[in-house]
Amino acid sequence: MKIALFIHQPACSVDSANGIIEALSSQYSFKLFSRDQVEDTFFDDVDCVCVPGGIGDADRFDTLMKYNYDTVRDYVKQGGKYLGICMGAYWAGNDYFDLLDNVKVDQYIRRPNTDTHRPHPKAMPVVWNNESHRMYFYDGCAFEGNNFKTVATYPNMDPMAIIQGRVGLIGCHPESNKYWYNKKYLEPHWHQGIHYKLLLDFVNSF
Repeated sequence: MKIALFIHQPACSVDSANGIIEALSSQYSFKLFSRDQVEDTFFDDVDCVCVPGGIGDADRFDTLMKYNYDTVRDYVKQGGKYLGICMGAYWAGNDYFDLLDNVKVDQYIRRPNTDTHRPHPKAMPVVWNNESHRMYFYDGCAFEGNNFKTVATYPNMDPMAIIQGRVGLIGCHPESNKYWYNKKYLEPHWHQGIHYKLLLDFVNSF
């Protein structure tokens, strides 16, 4: 199985992309693309398009996807899978790729009853398939709606990871590498690769 992975530093970062490759490479191969226009046949041999997270404003979408917007959107609308993590999840919303049916994608830090109002990195308490985890968070999104499968939730019970049809979205970073936890307050929460398995199962489930 093959994934087309979008990379453009820093908005869709090499760090996030490398983590995704590490988490999924036991079952998936990868081909990379960026802001340059891909060939018409680029997605013909892939099982999923993945857009990772990074640093930046979601509104960079118009610049970064100027040449590939229609190709990616058509791929998904015709039955292809889309995996979005953090920034990639924001970009599934109706202001960007518009891949979702009656789902609002919003900053978690702006949600009612959120446990944090700061976007800086933290080990967010989440519940993933009824198991408690501390997952790397960096200004990730939450999802509003009731017409999707909720895989994980934030402390305020907002959905953090969802599946709707062939679209899977995650607000936190299960692909996070050990070096992401290099601050003292994060070090105890390195997941020892457990979150890679969560991500692999997630991708295989839709």
